[in-house]
Amino acid sequence: MRTAEITRDTQETKISLKLNIEGTGKAEVETGVAFLNHMLQLFARHGYFDLSVSAKGDLEVDYHHLVEDMGIAMGQAVKQALSEKAGIQRYGFFILPMDETLVTVAMDVSNRGYLYYKVECQNSQVRDFNIHLFKEFFQAFANEVACNLHIRLEHGQEPHHIAEAIFKGFAKALDMATRPEPRLSGLVPSTKGTLSN
Repeated sequence: MRTAEITRDTQETKISLKLNIEGTGKAEVETGVAFLNHMLQLFARHGYFDLSVSAKGDLEVDYHHLVEDMGIAMGQAVKQALSEKAGIQRYGFFILPMDETLVTVAMDVSNRGYLYYKVECQNSQVRDFNIHLFKEFFQAFANEVACNLHIRLEHGQEPHHIAEAIFKGFAKALDMATRPEPRLSGLVPSTKGTLSN
């Protein structure tokens, strides 16, 4: 079983996270931020990951610390669960429509952390949540996993649809990239023979 347990405890956030990459999409998420809960639940459901999150942050300041630290914890969990990344597909991509919105997500679970994030929208507020904060989540995730992650909004206007398409597309791409490739027989998908640090 490719699973992980992460605890992050700082002066800004306290996060306890459990992840099972080979799950069925079950999610128990409580971060104190309803919209973030919703995105993480979508991630679990559409990537078929089992995810348990209990998190608290300095929300009286703003949502930035919690969103970024969730990206750190998620990245650490995926890295721990994949271990040496042996036998995985490595590459994943998905083009996801959500009503008027279309988002492309592509990733290479290599050993090179890089984020390309092009999400430009005139209205970025969903109630009191600014979806531009999700760039910090994905930057932290890419850094911790050490993966190339490209997220691009092709078109869209409604910020809820944009965020939802991003997280669903991210889940689908990660599911594809981490899926076992039986033809590799447990080898790492690289001519160098390694994808680990």
